[in-house]
Amino acid sequence: MEFPVTLVKLAGSVALLLWGVHMVGTGVQRAFGARLRSFLGGALRNRFKAFLAGMGVTAALQSSTATGLMVTGFTASGLIDLAPALAVMLGANVGTTLIVQVLSFDVAEIAPAFILVGVLLFRRASAGPRDFGRVLIGLGLMLMALEQFIALLRPYEDVPSLRLLLGAIATQPLLDVLLAAAVTWAAHSSVAVVLVVMSFAAQGLVPPFAAFALVLGANLGTAINPLLEGSAGDDPAARRLPIGNLLNRLIGVVVALAALPWLSRLMVTVEPDNARAVANFHTAFNLALALIFFPLLDPYARLLKRWLPIKLDQTDPGRPIYLDPAARETPVLALGGASREALRMADVLESMLVGLRDTFERSDRRQIGQTKRIDDVLDKLNTAIKAYVTALDGDALSDADIRRAREILAFATNIEQAGDIVARNLLGIANRLDKRGLAFSESGRAELLSMIDRLIANIRTAASLFMSGDERAARLLASEKEVFRSLQAASMDAHFDRLRSRRSDTTETSSLHLDALRDLKIVNNHIVAAAAYPVLESKGELLPSRLRQTD
Repeated sequence: MEFPVTLVKLAGSVALLLWGVHMVGTGVQRAFGARLRSFLGGALRNRFKAFLAGMGVTAALQSSTATGLMVTGFTASGLIDLAPALAVMLGANVGTTLIVQVLSFDVAEIAPAFILVGVLLFRRASAGPRDFGRVLIGLGLMLMALEQFIALLRPYEDVPSLRLLLGAIATQPLLDVLLAAAVTWAAHSSVAVVLVVMSFAAQGLVPPFAAFALVLGANLGTAINPLLEGSAGDDPAARRLPIGNLLNRLIGVVVALAALPWLSRLMVTVEPDNARAVANFHTAFNLALALIFFPLLDPYARLLKRWLPIKLDQTDPGRPIYLDPAARETPVLALGGASREALRMADVLESMLVGLRDTFERSDRRQIGQTKRIDDVLDKLNTAIKAYVTALDGDALSDADIRRAREILAFATNIEQAGDIVARNLLGIANRLDKRGLAFSESGRAELLSMIDRLIANIRTAASLFMSGDERAARLLASEKEVFRSLQAASMDAHFDRLRSRRSDTTETSSLHLDALRDLKIVNNHIVAAAAYPVLESKGELLPSRLRQTD
Protein backbone atom coordinates (compact mmCIF):
# COMPACT_ATOMS: atom_id res chain seq x y z
CA MET A 1 0.00 0.00 0.00
CA GLU A 2 2.96 2.29 0.63
CA PHE A 3 4.14 2.43 -2.99
CA PRO A 4 0.72 3.47 -4.52
CA VAL A 5 0.45 6.22 -1.90
CA THR A 6 3.93 7.41 -2.84
CA LEU A 7 2.93 7.50 -6.52
CA VAL A 8 -0.04 9.70 -5.66
CA LYS A 9 2.24 11.98 -3.65
CA LEU A 10 4.71 12.18 -6.54
CA ALA A 11 1.90 13.03 -8.93
CA GLY A 12 0.69 15.66 -6.48
CA SER A 13 4.18 17.16 -6.32
CA VAL A 14 4.33 17.37 -10.13
CA ALA A 15 0.85 18.91 -10.17
CA LEU A 16 1.95 21.46 -7.57
CA LEU A 17 5.01 22.25 -9.68
CA LEU A 18 2.84 22.79 -12.77
CA TRP A 19 0.47 24.99 -10.78
CA GLY A 20 3.38 27.08 -9.50
CA VAL A 21 4.62 27.62 -13.06
CA HIS A 22 1.05 28.55 -14.05
CA MET A 23 0.75 31.06 -11.20
CA VAL A 24 4.02 32.76 -12.14
CA GLY A 25 2.90 33.08 -15.76
CA THR A 26 -0.61 34.34 -15.01
CA GLY A 27 0.68 36.75 -12.36
CA VAL A 28 3.11 38.33 -14.81
CA GLN A 29 0.46 38.41 -17.55
CA ARG A 30 -2.07 40.15 -15.30
CA ALA A 31 0.47 42.68 -14.08
CA PHE A 32 2.35 43.37 -17.31
CA GLY A 33 0.55 41.45 -20.08
CA ALA A 34 -0.45 44.43 -22.21
CA ARG A 35 2.91 46.12 -21.70
CA LEU A 36 4.79 42.92 -22.51
CA ARG A 37 2.81 42.52 -25.72
CA SER A 38 3.41 46.17 -26.65
CA PHE A 39 7.11 45.84 -25.77
CA LEU A 40 7.38 42.69 -27.85
CA GLY A 41 5.62 44.29 -30.81
CA GLY A 42 7.87 47.37 -30.65
CA ALA A 43 11.06 45.32 -30.52
CA LEU A 44 10.26 43.31 -33.62
CA ARG A 45 11.68 45.87 -36.03
CA ASN A 46 15.25 44.87 -35.16
CA ARG A 47 16.34 41.23 -35.20
CA PHE A 48 18.78 41.48 -32.30
CA LYS A 49 16.27 43.42 -30.18
CA ALA A 50 13.65 40.83 -31.11
CA PHE A 51 15.89 38.06 -29.78
CA LEU A 52 16.46 39.88 -26.49
CA ALA A 53 12.76 40.75 -26.21
CA GLY A 54 11.76 37.12 -26.75
CA MET A 55 14.22 36.01 -24.09
CA GLY A 56 13.05 38.64 -21.58
CA VAL A 57 9.31 38.17 -22.12
CA THR A 58 9.58 34.39 -21.89
CA ALA A 59 11.74 34.56 -18.78
CA ALA A 60 8.99 36.65 -17.18
CA LEU A 61 6.05 34.55 -18.42
CA GLN A 62 7.81 31.20 -17.98
CA SER A 63 6.10 30.04 -21.16
CA SER A 64 7.60 29.99 -24.63
CA THR A 65 4.14 28.82 -25.76
CA ALA A 66 2.57 32.13 -24.65
CA THR A 67 5.32 34.10 -26.41
CA GLY A 68 4.95 31.95 -29.51
CA LEU A 69 1.19 32.52 -29.64
CA MET A 70 1.63 36.30 -29.34
CA VAL A 71 4.25 36.47 -32.09
CA THR A 72 2.28 34.07 -34.29
CA GLY A 73 -0.62 36.52 -34.06
CA PHE A 74 1.66 39.38 -35.14
CA THR A 75 3.00 37.48 -38.15
CA ALA A 76 -0.39 36.06 -39.18
CA SER A 77 -1.83 39.60 -39.35
CA GLY A 78 1.15 40.81 -41.39
CA LEU A 79 2.36 43.26 -38.74
CA ILE A 80 5.93 41.90 -38.73
CA ASP A 81 8.15 39.96 -41.07
CA LEU A 82 8.97 36.31 -40.50
CA ALA A 83 12.73 36.70 -39.85
CA PRO A 84 12.44 38.89 -36.69
CA ALA A 85 9.59 36.66 -35.48
CA LEU A 86 11.89 33.64 -35.75
CA ALA A 87 14.51 35.65 -33.82
CA VAL A 88 11.94 36.15 -31.03
CA MET A 89 11.39 32.41 -30.81
CA LEU A 90 15.14 31.76 -30.60
CA GLY A 91 15.25 34.21 -27.70
CA ALA A 92 12.15 32.66 -26.14
CA ASN A 93 13.78 29.24 -26.16
CA VAL A 94 16.76 30.65 -24.28
CA GLY A 95 14.45 32.52 -21.90
CA THR A 96 12.82 29.30 -20.69
CA THR A 97 16.18 28.06 -19.44
CA LEU A 98 16.80 30.97 -17.05
CA ILE A 99 14.40 29.88 -14.30
CA VAL A 100 15.82 26.34 -14.55
CA GLN A 101 19.28 27.79 -13.96
CA VAL A 102 18.07 29.63 -10.87
CA LEU A 103 16.25 26.61 -9.43
CA SER A 104 19.19 24.30 -10.08
CA PHE A 105 20.86 25.87 -7.04
CA ASP A 106 19.78 24.96 -3.49
CA VAL A 107 17.24 27.74 -2.93
CA ALA A 108 14.43 25.66 -1.43
CA GLU A 109 14.99 27.22 2.01
CA ILE A 110 13.53 30.54 0.85
CA ALA A 111 10.28 28.97 -0.44
CA PRO A 112 8.29 29.74 2.77
CA ALA A 113 9.49 33.35 2.66
CA PHE A 114 8.32 33.67 -0.95
CA ILE A 115 4.89 32.30 -0.05
CA LEU A 116 4.59 34.46 3.09
CA VAL A 117 5.42 37.70 1.29
CA GLY A 118 3.27 36.62 -1.67
CA VAL A 119 0.21 36.01 0.50
CA LEU A 120 0.64 39.35 2.28
CA LEU A 121 0.82 41.14 -1.08
CA PHE A 122 -2.04 39.08 -2.52
CA ARG A 123 -4.33 40.24 0.30
CA ARG A 124 -3.78 43.85 -0.71
CA ALA A 125 -6.70 45.52 -2.48
CA SER A 126 -4.78 47.06 -5.39
CA ALA A 127 -4.17 44.96 -8.49
CA GLY A 128 -0.40 45.54 -8.78
CA PRO A 129 0.64 44.09 -5.40
CA ARG A 130 -1.87 41.24 -5.81
CA ASP A 131 -0.37 40.19 -9.14
CA PHE A 132 3.20 40.39 -7.83
CA GLY A 133 2.13 38.39 -4.79
CA ARG A 134 0.75 35.76 -7.14
CA VAL A 135 4.17 35.52 -8.81
CA LEU A 136 5.94 35.06 -5.45
CA ILE A 137 3.44 32.41 -4.35
CA GLY A 138 4.02 30.57 -7.61
CA LEU A 139 7.79 30.62 -7.14
CA GLY A 140 7.42 29.37 -3.58
CA LEU A 141 5.15 26.52 -4.68
CA MET A 142 7.64 25.52 -7.38
CA LEU A 143 10.48 25.33 -4.85
CA MET A 144 8.38 23.40 -2.32
CA ALA A 145 7.18 20.98 -5.01
CA LEU A 146 10.74 20.24 -6.10
CA GLU A 147 11.91 19.72 -2.53
CA GLN A 148 8.98 17.40 -1.81
CA PHE A 149 9.55 15.51 -5.06
CA ILE A 150 13.20 14.84 -4.20
CA ALA A 151 12.32 13.83 -0.64
CA LEU A 152 9.75 11.31 -1.92
CA LEU A 153 12.26 9.78 -4.33
CA ARG A 154 15.07 9.44 -1.81
CA PRO A 155 13.80 6.25 -0.06
CA TYR A 156 13.41 4.52 -3.45
CA GLU A 157 16.89 5.21 -4.77
CA ASP A 158 18.02 1.62 -4.23
CA VAL A 159 14.80 -0.21 -5.10
CA PRO A 160 15.90 -2.83 -7.70
CA SER A 161 12.69 -2.77 -9.77
CA LEU A 162 12.71 1.04 -10.09
CA ARG A 163 16.37 1.09 -11.04
CA LEU A 164 15.71 -1.69 -13.56
CA LEU A 165 12.87 0.30 -15.15
CA LEU A 166 14.83 3.56 -15.29
CA GLY A 167 17.89 1.68 -16.51
CA ALA A 168 15.89 0.25 -19.40
CA ILE A 169 14.73 3.75 -20.34
CA ALA A 170 18.27 5.08 -20.03
CA THR A 171 19.52 2.71 -22.71
CA GLN A 172 17.06 4.07 -25.30
CA PRO A 173 17.81 7.80 -25.92
CA LEU A 174 15.31 8.03 -28.78
CA LEU A 175 12.60 6.66 -26.48
CA ASP A 176 13.65 9.25 -23.88
CA VAL A 177 13.23 12.05 -26.42
CA LEU A 178 9.78 10.87 -27.54
CA LEU A 179 8.60 10.28 -23.96
CA ALA A 180 9.71 13.72 -22.74
CA ALA A 181 8.27 15.41 -25.85
CA ALA A 182 4.86 13.81 -25.24
CA VAL A 183 4.86 14.70 -21.54
CA THR A 184 5.91 18.30 -22.28
CA TRP A 185 3.20 18.68 -24.90
CA ALA A 186 0.59 17.38 -22.45
CA ALA A 187 1.87 19.48 -19.54
CA HIS A 188 2.34 22.66 -21.63
CA SER A 189 5.53 23.37 -19.69
CA SER A 190 9.08 22.46 -20.63
CA VAL A 191 10.22 24.18 -17.42
CA ALA A 192 8.34 21.72 -15.21
CA VAL A 193 9.52 18.69 -17.18
CA VAL A 194 13.16 19.79 -17.12
CA LEU A 195 12.95 20.45 -13.38
CA VAL A 196 11.57 16.94 -12.81
CA VAL A 197 14.36 15.47 -14.94
CA MET A 198 16.83 17.51 -12.93
CA SER A 199 15.40 15.98 -9.74
CA PHE A 200 15.81 12.44 -11.14
CA ALA A 201 19.41 13.22 -12.08
CA ALA A 202 20.15 14.76 -8.68
CA GLN A 203 19.06 11.51 -6.96
CA GLY A 204 21.04 9.39 -9.39
CA LEU A 205 17.90 7.60 -10.60
CA VAL A 206 18.65 8.61 -14.19
CA PRO A 207 22.21 8.77 -15.56
CA PRO A 208 23.31 12.07 -17.19
CA PHE A 209 23.17 10.52 -20.68
CA ALA A 210 19.47 9.69 -20.31
CA ALA A 211 18.71 12.98 -18.51
CA PHE A 212 20.17 14.95 -21.43
CA ALA A 213 18.04 12.94 -23.88
CA LEU A 214 14.95 13.74 -21.80
CA VAL A 215 15.89 17.44 -21.90
CA LEU A 216 16.11 17.26 -25.69
CA GLY A 217 12.60 15.78 -25.74
CA ALA A 218 11.28 18.57 -23.51
CA ASN A 219 12.72 21.15 -25.90
CA LEU A 220 11.04 19.41 -28.81
CA GLY A 221 7.68 19.03 -27.05
CA THR A 222 7.40 22.69 -26.12
CA ALA A 223 7.55 23.65 -29.82
CA ILE A 224 4.46 21.57 -30.60
CA ASN A 225 1.95 23.65 -28.60
CA PRO A 226 2.20 26.92 -30.63
CA LEU A 227 1.76 24.88 -33.82
CA LEU A 228 -1.42 23.20 -32.59
CA GLU A 229 -2.91 26.19 -30.75
CA GLY A 230 -1.79 29.15 -32.84
CA SER A 231 -3.07 28.26 -36.31
CA ALA A 232 -6.82 28.74 -36.17
CA GLY A 233 -7.36 29.23 -39.89
CA ASP A 234 -6.49 27.21 -42.97
CA ASP A 235 -3.96 29.72 -44.31
CA PRO A 236 -0.54 27.99 -44.46
CA ALA A 237 1.19 31.36 -44.00
CA ALA A 238 -0.22 31.59 -40.46
CA ARG A 239 1.71 28.43 -39.58
CA ARG A 240 5.11 29.59 -40.86
CA LEU A 241 6.42 30.71 -37.47
CA PRO A 242 5.43 27.68 -35.34
CA ILE A 243 6.54 25.28 -38.08
CA GLY A 244 9.83 27.16 -38.47
CA ASN A 245 10.41 27.02 -34.72
CA LEU A 246 9.57 23.30 -34.59
CA LEU A 247 11.86 22.51 -37.53
CA ASN A 248 14.92 24.27 -36.13
CA ARG A 249 14.43 22.54 -32.77
CA LEU A 250 13.94 19.19 -34.51
CA ILE A 251 17.18 19.68 -36.44
CA GLY A 252 18.96 20.62 -33.22
CA VAL A 253 17.57 17.57 -31.38
CA VAL A 254 18.66 15.19 -34.18
CA VAL A 255 22.19 16.62 -34.26
CA ALA A 256 22.49 16.69 -30.44
CA LEU A 257 21.15 13.16 -30.18
CA ALA A 258 23.81 11.92 -32.61
CA ALA A 259 26.54 13.68 -30.62
CA LEU A 260 25.04 12.86 -27.20
CA PRO A 261 27.72 10.37 -26.04
CA TRP A 262 30.44 12.95 -26.55
CA LEU A 263 28.30 15.84 -25.23
CA SER A 264 27.32 13.99 -22.06
CA ARG A 265 30.96 13.26 -21.20
CA LEU A 266 31.85 16.91 -21.82
CA MET A 267 28.99 18.28 -19.68
CA VAL A 268 29.74 15.95 -16.75
CA THR A 269 33.43 16.85 -16.91
CA VAL A 270 32.67 20.57 -16.81
CA GLU A 271 30.00 20.23 -14.08
CA PRO A 272 30.17 17.12 -11.83
CA ASP A 273 26.87 17.97 -10.08
CA ASN A 274 24.20 16.13 -12.08
CA ALA A 275 21.40 18.63 -11.45
CA ARG A 276 23.56 21.57 -12.50
CA ALA A 277 24.77 19.58 -15.53
CA VAL A 278 21.16 19.09 -16.68
CA ALA A 279 20.43 22.82 -16.31
CA ASN A 280 23.64 23.73 -18.15
CA PHE A 281 22.88 21.30 -20.99
CA HIS A 282 19.39 22.78 -21.34
CA THR A 283 20.82 26.31 -21.64
CA ALA A 284 23.74 25.29 -23.86
CA PHE A 285 21.44 23.49 -26.30
CA ASN A 286 19.23 26.55 -26.80
CA LEU A 287 22.15 28.97 -26.99
CA ALA A 288 23.82 26.78 -29.61
CA LEU A 289 20.59 26.71 -31.68
CA ALA A 290 20.36 30.49 -31.47
CA LEU A 291 24.00 30.97 -32.54
CA ILE A 292 23.63 28.58 -35.48
CA PHE A 293 20.26 29.77 -36.81
CA PHE A 294 20.56 33.51 -36.12
CA PRO A 295 22.77 34.25 -39.17
CA LEU A 296 20.54 32.03 -41.34
CA LEU A 297 17.20 33.64 -40.50
CA ASP A 298 16.74 35.46 -43.83
CA PRO A 299 17.24 32.43 -46.11
CA TYR A 300 15.33 30.27 -43.63
CA ALA A 301 12.39 32.71 -43.70
CA ARG A 302 12.44 32.77 -47.52
CA LEU A 303 12.40 28.97 -47.58
CA LEU A 304 9.41 28.85 -45.22
CA LYS A 305 7.56 31.41 -47.34
CA ARG A 306 8.18 29.28 -50.42
CA TRP A 307 6.99 26.13 -48.67
CA LEU A 308 3.97 27.81 -47.05
CA PRO A 309 2.62 30.46 -49.45
CA ILE A 310 -0.22 32.78 -48.52
CA LYS A 311 -3.60 31.32 -49.33
CA LEU A 312 -5.59 34.02 -51.08
CA ASP A 313 -9.30 33.57 -50.60
CA GLN A 314 -10.64 35.54 -53.51
CA THR A 315 -14.22 34.92 -52.36
CA ASP A 316 -13.70 36.70 -49.00
CA PRO A 317 -14.67 40.37 -49.42
CA GLY A 318 -13.22 41.12 -45.97
CA ARG A 319 -9.70 40.23 -47.14
CA PRO A 320 -7.53 43.35 -47.52
CA ILE A 321 -6.28 43.89 -51.07
CA TYR A 322 -4.08 46.99 -50.88
CA LEU A 323 -2.29 46.56 -47.52
CA ASP A 324 1.07 45.48 -48.88
CA PRO A 325 3.46 44.49 -46.03
CA ALA A 326 6.48 45.38 -48.20
CA ALA A 327 5.20 48.95 -48.61
CA ARG A 328 5.48 49.66 -44.88
CA GLU A 329 9.11 50.66 -45.40
CA THR A 330 7.90 53.58 -47.55
CA PRO A 331 5.21 55.44 -45.56
CA VAL A 332 3.79 57.38 -48.51
CA LEU A 333 3.10 54.12 -50.37
CA ALA A 334 1.77 52.41 -47.26
CA LEU A 335 -0.65 55.26 -46.53
CA GLY A 336 -1.77 55.26 -50.16
CA GLY A 337 -2.61 51.56 -49.92
CA ALA A 338 -4.43 52.10 -46.63
CA SER A 339 -6.45 54.92 -48.22
CA ARG A 340 -7.52 52.65 -51.07
CA GLU A 341 -8.54 50.00 -48.55
CA ALA A 342 -10.57 52.58 -46.60
CA LEU A 343 -12.42 53.49 -49.80
CA ARG A 344 -13.50 49.86 -50.04
CA MET A 345 -15.17 50.34 -46.67
CA ALA A 346 -17.20 53.22 -48.11
CA ASP A 347 -18.37 50.95 -50.94
CA VAL A 348 -19.32 48.25 -48.43
CA LEU A 349 -21.33 50.73 -46.33
CA GLU A 350 -23.12 51.91 -49.48
CA SER A 351 -24.11 48.32 -50.28
CA MET A 352 -25.45 47.99 -46.72
CA LEU A 353 -27.56 51.12 -47.16
CA VAL A 354 -28.90 49.80 -50.46
CA GLY A 355 -29.83 46.55 -48.72
CA LEU A 356 -31.47 48.51 -45.87
CA ARG A 357 -33.52 50.47 -48.40
CA ASP A 358 -34.74 47.27 -50.00
CA THR A 359 -35.80 45.80 -46.65
CA PHE A 360 -37.79 48.94 -45.74
CA GLU A 361 -39.37 49.09 -49.21
CA ARG A 362 -40.40 45.43 -49.30
CA SER A 363 -39.95 43.26 -46.21
CA ASP A 364 -37.63 40.33 -46.94
CA ARG A 365 -36.16 38.29 -44.09
CA ARG A 366 -33.52 36.83 -46.39
CA GLN A 367 -32.39 40.29 -47.46
CA ILE A 368 -32.11 41.35 -43.82
CA GLY A 369 -29.75 38.44 -43.04
CA GLN A 370 -27.60 39.04 -46.11
CA THR A 371 -27.23 42.74 -45.36
CA LYS A 372 -26.35 42.07 -41.70
CA ARG A 373 -23.53 39.75 -42.76
CA ILE A 374 -21.96 42.54 -44.80
CA ASP A 375 -21.12 44.28 -41.51
CA ASP A 376 -18.55 41.54 -40.84
CA VAL A 377 -16.66 42.76 -43.91
CA LEU A 378 -16.47 46.27 -42.43
CA ASP A 379 -15.21 44.87 -39.13
CA LYS A 380 -12.44 42.86 -40.83
CA LEU A 381 -11.30 45.72 -43.06
CA ASN A 382 -11.32 48.21 -40.18
CA THR A 383 -9.25 45.87 -38.00
CA ALA A 384 -6.74 45.25 -40.80
CA ILE A 385 -6.39 48.97 -41.61
CA LYS A 386 -5.85 49.93 -37.96
CA ALA A 387 -3.25 47.23 -37.47
CA TYR A 388 -1.44 48.20 -40.67
CA VAL A 389 -1.38 51.97 -40.10
CA THR A 390 -0.48 51.84 -36.40
CA ALA A 391 2.41 49.46 -37.18
CA LEU A 392 4.17 52.08 -39.33
CA ASP A 393 7.42 53.41 -37.92
CA GLY A 394 6.58 56.75 -36.30
CA ASP A 395 10.12 58.04 -36.75
CA ALA A 396 9.85 57.60 -40.51
CA LEU A 397 6.59 59.60 -40.78
CA SER A 398 6.55 63.29 -41.61
CA ASP A 399 3.98 65.66 -40.09
CA ALA A 400 1.89 65.32 -43.25
CA ASP A 401 2.13 61.52 -43.04
CA ILE A 402 0.99 61.57 -39.41
CA ARG A 403 -1.95 63.79 -40.30
CA ARG A 404 -2.92 61.49 -43.18
CA ALA A 405 -2.64 58.43 -40.94
CA ARG A 406 -5.06 60.06 -38.48
CA GLU A 407 -7.48 60.84 -41.31
CA ILE A 408 -7.39 57.22 -42.51
CA LEU A 409 -8.01 55.87 -39.01
CA ALA A 410 -10.83 58.36 -38.39
CA PHE A 411 -12.46 57.51 -41.74
CA ALA A 412 -12.24 53.75 -41.21
CA THR A 413 -13.47 53.94 -37.61
CA ASN A 414 -16.48 56.12 -38.41
CA ILE A 415 -17.49 54.03 -41.42
CA GLU A 416 -17.28 50.87 -39.31
CA GLN A 417 -19.39 52.49 -36.56
CA ALA A 418 -21.95 53.62 -39.13
CA GLY A 419 -22.12 50.02 -40.36
CA ASP A 420 -22.74 48.84 -36.80
CA ILE A 421 -25.73 51.21 -36.49
CA VAL A 422 -27.16 49.89 -39.75
CA ALA A 423 -26.60 46.22 -38.84
CA ARG A 424 -27.68 46.25 -35.21
CA ASN A 425 -30.27 49.00 -35.00
CA LEU A 426 -31.84 49.71 -38.39
CA LEU A 427 -31.86 46.13 -39.67
CA GLY A 428 -33.04 45.11 -36.19
CA ILE A 429 -36.04 47.41 -36.68
CA ALA A 430 -36.74 45.82 -40.08
CA ASN A 431 -36.48 42.37 -38.49
CA ARG A 432 -38.93 43.25 -35.70
CA LEU A 433 -41.42 44.59 -38.25
CA ASP A 434 -41.15 41.38 -40.24
CA LYS A 435 -41.57 39.12 -37.19
CA ARG A 436 -44.63 41.03 -35.94
CA GLY A 437 -46.20 41.30 -39.40
CA LEU A 438 -46.18 45.11 -39.19
CA ALA A 439 -45.34 47.78 -41.77
CA PHE A 440 -44.72 51.52 -41.78
CA SER A 441 -47.35 53.71 -43.34
CA GLU A 442 -46.83 54.77 -46.94
CA SER A 443 -45.96 58.31 -45.85
CA GLY A 444 -43.65 57.16 -43.07
CA ARG A 445 -41.86 54.68 -45.34
CA ALA A 446 -41.42 57.32 -48.03
CA GLU A 447 -39.77 59.65 -45.48
CA LEU A 448 -37.35 56.92 -44.37
CA LEU A 449 -36.51 55.91 -47.95
CA SER A 450 -35.82 59.54 -48.82
CA MET A 451 -33.38 59.83 -45.93
CA ILE A 452 -31.63 56.57 -46.93
CA ASP A 453 -31.27 57.85 -50.50
CA ARG A 454 -29.65 60.97 -49.10
CA LEU A 455 -27.29 58.83 -46.98
CA ILE A 456 -26.22 56.89 -50.10
CA ALA A 457 -25.41 60.18 -51.84
CA ASN A 458 -23.52 61.39 -48.77
CA ILE A 459 -21.34 58.26 -48.53
CA ARG A 460 -20.34 58.77 -52.16
CA THR A 461 -19.48 62.39 -51.41
CA ALA A 462 -17.48 61.31 -48.36
CA ALA A 463 -15.45 58.82 -50.43
CA SER A 464 -14.62 61.49 -52.99
CA LEU A 465 -13.78 64.02 -50.28
CA PHE A 466 -11.55 61.51 -48.48
CA MET A 467 -9.29 61.38 -51.54
CA SER A 468 -9.51 65.00 -52.70
CA GLY A 469 -9.51 66.88 -49.39
CA ASP A 470 -11.45 69.71 -51.08
CA GLU A 471 -12.68 72.33 -48.59
CA ARG A 472 -15.82 73.17 -50.60
CA ALA A 473 -16.89 69.53 -50.70
CA ALA A 474 -16.19 69.28 -46.98
CA ARG A 475 -18.48 72.24 -46.26
CA LEU A 476 -21.16 70.72 -48.47
CA LEU A 477 -20.99 67.41 -46.64
CA ALA A 478 -20.89 69.05 -43.20
CA SER A 479 -24.06 70.99 -44.04
CA GLU A 480 -25.85 67.65 -44.36
CA LYS A 481 -25.96 67.49 -40.57
CA GLU A 482 -28.32 70.48 -40.55
CA VAL A 483 -30.31 68.95 -43.39
CA PHE A 484 -30.77 65.68 -41.51
CA ARG A 485 -31.66 67.52 -38.34
CA SER A 486 -34.41 69.33 -40.25
CA LEU A 487 -35.55 66.13 -41.98
CA GLN A 488 -35.79 64.33 -38.66
CA ALA A 489 -37.77 67.15 -37.05
CA ALA A 490 -40.14 67.44 -40.03
CA SER A 491 -40.67 63.66 -40.18
CA MET A 492 -41.38 63.50 -36.44
CA ASP A 493 -43.94 66.30 -36.72
CA ALA A 494 -45.64 64.57 -39.65
CA HIS A 495 -45.58 61.27 -37.78
CA PHE A 496 -47.26 62.76 -34.70
CA ASP A 497 -49.86 64.46 -36.89
CA ARG A 498 -50.71 61.10 -38.45
CA LEU A 499 -50.99 59.54 -35.00
CA ARG A 500 -53.30 62.27 -33.76
CA SER A 501 -55.53 62.05 -36.82
CA ARG A 502 -55.32 58.22 -36.80
CA ARG A 503 -54.82 58.35 -40.56
CA SER A 504 -52.13 55.73 -41.15
CA ASP A 505 -49.42 55.38 -38.48
CA THR A 506 -50.15 53.16 -35.47
CA THR A 507 -48.86 53.13 -31.93
CA GLU A 508 -47.31 49.70 -32.63
CA THR A 509 -44.95 51.12 -35.26
CA SER A 510 -44.54 54.55 -33.69
CA SER A 511 -41.50 53.81 -31.52
CA LEU A 512 -39.84 51.85 -34.33
CA HIS A 513 -40.34 54.74 -36.74
CA LEU A 514 -38.85 57.25 -34.29
CA ASP A 515 -35.92 54.91 -33.58
CA ALA A 516 -35.26 54.60 -37.32
CA LEU A 517 -35.22 58.41 -37.73
CA ARG A 518 -32.74 58.73 -34.88
CA ASP A 519 -30.46 56.00 -36.18
CA LEU A 520 -30.41 57.36 -39.75
CA LYS A 521 -29.33 60.71 -38.34
CA ILE A 522 -26.54 59.00 -36.34
CA VAL A 523 -25.32 57.20 -39.47
CA ASN A 524 -25.13 60.54 -41.25
CA ASN A 525 -23.18 62.02 -38.32
CA HIS A 526 -20.57 59.26 -38.69
CA ILE A 527 -20.31 59.85 -42.44
CA VAL A 528 -19.74 63.58 -41.89
CA ALA A 529 -17.20 62.92 -39.13
CA ALA A 530 -15.40 60.39 -41.36
CA ALA A 531 -14.51 62.78 -44.18
CA ALA A 532 -15.69 66.38 -43.67
CA TYR A 533 -14.45 67.13 -40.16
CA PRO A 534 -10.78 66.16 -40.70
CA VAL A 535 -10.58 68.46 -43.74
CA LEU A 536 -12.30 71.39 -42.05
CA GLU A 537 -10.21 70.94 -38.91
CA SER A 538 -6.98 71.02 -40.91
CA LYS A 539 -8.14 74.26 -42.57
CA GLY A 540 -9.05 75.85 -39.24
CA GLU A 541 -12.72 76.01 -40.27
CA LEU A 542 -14.21 73.87 -37.51
CA LEU A 543 -15.61 75.50 -34.39
CA PRO A 544 -14.85 73.81 -31.06
CA SER A 545 -18.49 74.11 -29.93
CA ARG A 546 -21.97 74.88 -31.27
CA LEU A 547 -22.88 76.73 -28.06
CA ARG A 548 -23.37 80.49 -28.27
CA GLN A 549 -20.42 82.28 -26.69
CA THR A 550 -21.45 84.77 -23.98
CA ASP A 551 -19.41 87.26 -21.97
